[in-house]
Amino acid sequence: MPSSPDFKTLEAAATWYVQLNDGAVSEARTRAWQTWVKACPQHAAAWARVEKFQRQWATIPPKAALRSLDAANAQRRDVLKILAMLLAVGSGTWLAAEQVPYRTMLAGERTGIRERRSLRLDDGSHLELNAGTALDIHFDSKQRLIRLHRGEILVQTAKDPDQRPFIVHTGNGSVRALGTRFSVRQLPEHTRVGVLQSAVEIRPLGHVDRPMRLEAGQQVTFDRDNVDDVQPLPSGSTAWVQGMLSVDDWRLGDFIEELGRYRPGVLRCATSVQNLSISGAFRLDDTETVLENLGKSLPVKVRYLTRYWASIEPA
Repeated sequence: MPSSPDFKTLEAAATWYVQLNDGAVSEARTRAWQTWVKACPQHAAAWARVEKFQRQWATIPPKAALRSLDAANAQRRDVLKILAMLLAVGSGTWLAAEQVPYRTMLAGERTGIRERRSLRLDDGSHLELNAGTALDIHFDSKQRLIRLHRGEILVQTAKDPDQRPFIVHTGNGSVRALGTRFSVRQLPEHTRVGVLQSAVEIRPLGHVDRPMRLEAGQQVTFDRDNVDDVQPLPSGSTAWVQGMLSVDDWRLGDFIEELGRYRPGVLRCATSVQNLSISGAFRLDDTETVLENLGKSLPVKVRYLTRYWASIEPA
């Protein structure tokens, strides 16, 4: 049995990861990486750890994946950051708050990358959990509270005999239902709310004394201090409940980023094709077919570095 990769080998694997994600991957670089992986069992083991990390967490730091490597110091920081994660994943102890908060790991209700789930709550309300969601439910005599740590939910509230408020807390503030059906998504630095029926009341953490009412057919994004302009709720915004991703004239880059939520590993889109337009309805449970069909309607191709590492590039 080959020995486990040492520090230097893990560092090399992390360096290859950064280089293969700098947005300018060449055939020569790909061949060189493949040669390195096949050179010895320790190299293969180190790269296997990279792939395991992708499958389990699917949260390789965006800054490391997308940043240009023109500056040597920036490259070094990225390599070391990823290396620390790889070492921790190998020992099974990584709980870095920046990437996977401890409270998310211990959340009472969680869904995986390819999992969606329905919940019926004690008061008769319904929750739909999108992929990659983590939340806690706290019902007591004074309130009905959902703490959304990560992901996206669709809420259908039920009337409560005790008239307890129904509130969804996120990292940016709270959303209070006013007899309604609404969606809440926790983004990396913002919360997005869409109202399908009735209305909700939004309170950013920094301004809890200044609630904002959001009506049916409206959508808004807010952080701890500010609420963006109200926008019309896009049609198909909750198509994920039926296992579909519905888009109308989206940038390809945004589409690929969204699709990446529903498949393990790394999914990238080359800068030169990010502004192409795409429309349609796509099955979330078969992302491989979605990727295969992209080239039929757009001048792009999919290049796989590994099973869990795909890049959308010009045809």
